[in-house]
Amino acid sequence: MMSDVVTSLNTSQINANPENPRLIFHEDELETLSQSISKQGILVPLTVYQEGKKFIILDGERRWRCSLRLGLASVPVIVQPKPDRMTNLMMMFAIHNARRDWDPLPTAIKLEQLEHEFMRRHGAMPTETEIAGIASLPRGEVRRLKKLLSLPLHYRKELLAELEKPRSQQSLTVDHVIETTAGVEALQKRSIISTEEAEPLRQAIIQKFRTKVIDNTVAPRKLANLARAVEREEVSVATARKSVLKLQTRPNYTIQNVYEETVEQADLEHGVDQLASRLVVKLDELSERDVGLSAKTVAVLKNLARAISRHA
Repeated sequence: MMSDVVTSLNTSQINANPENPRLIFHEDELETLSQSISKQGILVPLTVYQEGKKFIILDGERRWRCSLRLGLASVPVIVQPKPDRMTNLMMMFAIHNARRDWDPLPTAIKLEQLEHEFMRRHGAMPTETEIAGIASLPRGEVRRLKKLLSLPLHYRKELLAELEKPRSQQSLTVDHVIETTAGVEALQKRSIISTEEAEPLRQAIIQKFRTKVIDNTVAPRKLANLARAVEREEVSVATARKSVLKLQTRPNYTIQNVYEETVEQADLEHGVDQLASRLVVKLDELSERDVGLSAKTVAVLKNLARAISRHA
C-alpha cells in the first residue's frame, strides 16, 4: 500500500519506528495531547511505511500512543515508500529539526548510529559539516551532541533514567553535566587539579546540582573564568586549587563561593593596586611642586595608613 492520500489504518497494525531519536514520552505531555485528541480527533495524519503486514511510523508516534491510550480503533495515515536505514534516520532527524523539545541524549545516541550508517555506505566517517547536513542540525548542535557521547557511560545511563521522570521532578539535566564537564576540564587544563581529581570534582558538583546547593545551570562557567585568571597570573594556582577543592569537602560550598574567593578577590586587589598607584603619582606631583597638604588631606591619608595596617 503506497499513496499520497489520507487513508485509515487499525492502530494494532502500526508499530513505533526503532530509529526514532525520541525515546522518552513524558506522561504530562501525552495526557495533554490525549485530551485534545479526545475532543477534536487526530487533525494531522500519521506518516508511515509498510513493513510486511505492519506499518512503521515516520511521523506521529505521540499521536499513535495517545490513540492507543484512548482505545481508538483506527487512525488517519499517509503511507510512504519504505526508506533504507540511512534515509530513515535522516527523516527522523529532519523531524527532530522541526521539534526542538526532543531530549538531546537519545538524539545523540541516534546521531552516532547515523554516523556509523554513513561510514558503512561511504567507507569513511562523515565530517562535522556532512553529519550536520544529513542530520538537518546546526554544526553547533552536532558538537553539543558529540559532547554527550563523550560522557562516561554511567552518566548517560543516569541521565536517561532521569528523563523518564516528569520534567517537574527532574533534578539533573544534560546541560548540568555538560557545563560541569567543561568547567572541570578547564581547571585540569591549567593544572589547577590533577587528572585523578577531575572525576571526584565533577561528581561533587553534579551532586550539588541534584541537591539544589547549586541552582544556576551555567555556574560551572565561572570555573573556566578562574582557569583563565590563573593563566593570566591574576590568581595563583595554589589559591585556585585550595578554593576549588572545597567543593568536595564542604557540602554547602558553591561555585559562586569559589569565584568570590579567587577571581573577585583578585579583581578587588587589582582595583586597589590601581588606586594606590594613582595616589602615589599624585603625592609625588605635590612633592615636586613643594605643595603642603591640608589638614583634611592629612587626616584622610592617616585613615588610609590605618586601613593598610589592618590588612598588612
